[in-house]
Amino acid sequence: MERSTTKRVLGLRQMVIVGMLSGISIFMGLTGLGFIPLPFMKATIMHIPAIIGAIVEGPIVGALVGGVFGLFSIYQAFTAPMPTSFIFYNPIIAIVPRVLIAIVAYYVYKFLKNKLKKESLAIGIASVLATLTNTIGVLGLTYVFYLDKYAHVLGIEPSAAGAAIATVGVTNGIPEAILSAVITIPVITTLKKIKK
Repeated sequence: MERSTTKRVLGLRQMVIVGMLSGISIFMGLTGLGFIPLPFMKATIMHIPAIIGAIVEGPIVGALVGGVFGLFSIYQAFTAPMPTSFIFYNPIIAIVPRVLIAIVAYYVYKFLKNKLKKESLAIGIASVLATLTNTIGVLGLTYVFYLDKYAHVLGIEPSAAGAAIATVGVTNGIPEAILSAVITIPVITTLKKIKK
């Protein structure tokens, strides 16, 4: 009885999809393909497989992919450290927002898909809100746990660190959210057609 319940929660096909999407996310991180150069920043798209997994296969698949993305962030923080890598030594910051990407993507999409005439609009809004969940989650937890240390690394006063974090949120979060919608709408629409 217990075995059949486990099978229903996550089937073989879904496990393969978790592995495939996690592999894509890690590949993008290792090769640098997960960062799209824009005129004023590098926008990350490494969270997009978690959104795709959640909307196409459900919140558990998406959350597992997001969890792998979070674990990879920890690995990358230790193996290719940058001045602010200490943020991702903390598994709460590295993993929790990445799991929440999938939860938000799935439930926003599920809520909107029957209320909006265009499914692509539901996918786009879900992708934008999921991306912002990641941005706000990581930066918000950085503010809670490491405000003084963040200020020290940047060489600014702790009183200015909150504004610096908010600026990163706006300059990175908004372009990344738009980019995620642009990528996920055609990919998810295609995958859903294939799945049918």
